[in-house]
Parts: sequence; C-alpha cells; structure tokens
Amino acid sequence: MAETKRLADPVSRRRFLAVGGGSTALAAFLAACGSDSGTTTTSTTGMKSSGGAGETAEFGKGDVGILNYALTLEYLETAFYRDVVKSGLFKGAELGTIRKFGSEEAEHVEALTAAVKQLGGKPAAEPKAEFPLENAKSVLELAATVENLGAAAYLGQAANIESPEVLASALAIHSVEGRHASVLNTLLGESITPDGAFAKPADVKTVLESVEPFIVG
Repeated sequence: MAETKRLADPVSRRRFLAVGGGSTALAAFLAACGSDSGTTTTSTTGMKSSGGAGETAEFGKGDVGILNYALTLEYLETAFYRDVVKSGLFKGAELGTIRKFGSEEAEHVEALTAAVKQLGGKPAAEPKAEFPLENAKSVLELAATVENLGAAAYLGQAANIESPEVLASALAIHSVEGRHASVLNTLLGESITPDGAFAKPADVKTVLESVEPFIVG
C-alpha cells in the first residue's frame, strides 16, 4: 500500500492512481464495504458533480440525493468485495474478514434502498463495474484506500443532511467504515489513524472522479 504519508491525504487522486495500476479507489458515503467478485450494474446517471452545497443534486433532492449518492457508491463497494471473494486470492482468516465486510456492505445497500423509498424517492440504479485484482497485496491496498476514502466521504456530506434520523444512520455506518479501514490499515502495517487526531473530509467531485475508472457501463 502507499505509505502512511499518502494515506494521510484520502482525497488525493494521485494516491488512487498509484494504488490500482492506473485505477482509482472506490468510495462510499453511507456504507462500509461489500461482498464478492468483480462486476456490478448501475446506470451512471448523476455520476458527475459540480460541487458546492447542491453537489448531490443530480442524484435527487435533499437527503434523497445524498442517500442515492451513498447507494451508488455502496453498489460499487459491494461489487468490489464480491469480486475479491471470487478471485481466489485470499484464504482462511483474511477471506473470512473480506466476506464479513461484504456482508455488512450488502446490508447497507438494503438499508439505503429502503431509506430512499421511505422518503418517497426512487433508488439509484446499480452501475456495472470492474476492478483490477492482480494480487493479494495490491487488492488489500485498494481495499484500504476504499475504506479510508469512504470514511472521508461521510464527513464530506454529514453537514448537508437535513433529517436527524438520516444523520444518525450515516454516523452509525461511518463508524463501521472507519473500523473496516483500521483493520485493513493494520494488515498493511499502516497507521490506524492515518490523518492523525482529526479525519479529513472528501467532497463529491473528488469521490466520483476516484470511482469513475471502475465504471464500465
């Protein structure tokens, strides 16, 4: 994995390009991680953001837009872990951990889908994605990048959430995101808290640019 100094900047596009052999990292706003192997399906509508207060507007209005942004990214994380499981690169305890992360991410997809519907919105479609799964070490590096950026993405949207219930759910999942990241950082011999005492946020534009290389349709 990139050294701790690079981990300290979770919003650096150069960092993601360095980790995936020309690819960038996945991220999720309201999710932790996913399960299974390399491909998934979602429309890419709204995958570009202009930034600013309405940066998730293309995913829907208000909290619905934020939830659909989260859901779209969570689809990608789930697809990533599903592909990792299918790759055969991991065995034993490491495979068990990856499966657990994947299962938790799948639960987040279900919860986010239900939340969007409860608010009267239409859940985002699932994009088709592919990820570089060359060897165990590079996959662990990419997974750690995914989780660290996921935590940063939560921070980037927390202040924009209007509903106290949605915010509480976001914070609950954000905690899981950070815990997943710390496990992966530890496996790679990196700092559990790469940003130090205060985590750094990531905006929508940065996150979407990071996942764009993985979208194939």
